[in-house]
Amino acid sequence: MGLQFTKEQSALLADRESIKVLATVDTAGTPHAVVKQSIYLSSDGNIHYLELLESSRTNRNLVEAIWFNRTVSILVKGPGARSIQIKGRPIRVHITGPLFDKHYVSVREQLGDVDLSGVWVIEPDEVTDENFWSRREIEESGRSFFRHLDRLSASGNYTNN
Repeated sequence: MGLQFTKEQSALLADRESIKVLATVDTAGTPHAVVKQSIYLSSDGNIHYLELLESSRTNRNLVEAIWFNRTVSILVKGPGARSIQIKGRPIRVHITGPLFDKHYVSVREQLGDVDLSGVWVIEPDEVTDENFWSRREIEESGRSFFRHLDRLSASGNYTNN
């Protein structure tokens, strides 16, 4: 097992109200980002993405990501300021078998008469808290020189002679 998600990160991924965006790139390096609510955290710590359309640009880009060992990115935005970015690599796609069957039944229960092209398994490499206030705190604690001079002056850390 690789990367461990915190309880808060796991809850954010499981929250049906969270917006999930999957970003891939094509062979030319052109980014493609789409809202995909069919992204789930599996019990083994990997991400499962359910692709419904065989010919989608996302599906093609994920195939190329496996071939060329490319990274994908998933942004999960929850209520309030909660958001995380997950970077990882697709490691396999299930087009049959128990995992596929489980998700296929679920998709048809939720959406009706639709197909499931595949269940992509994405192995996460990194999770970043994208909350503005968290990112600002990290930036300011280690890089005070990134502050504007007027803010330093107001805090007493800069004097204008």
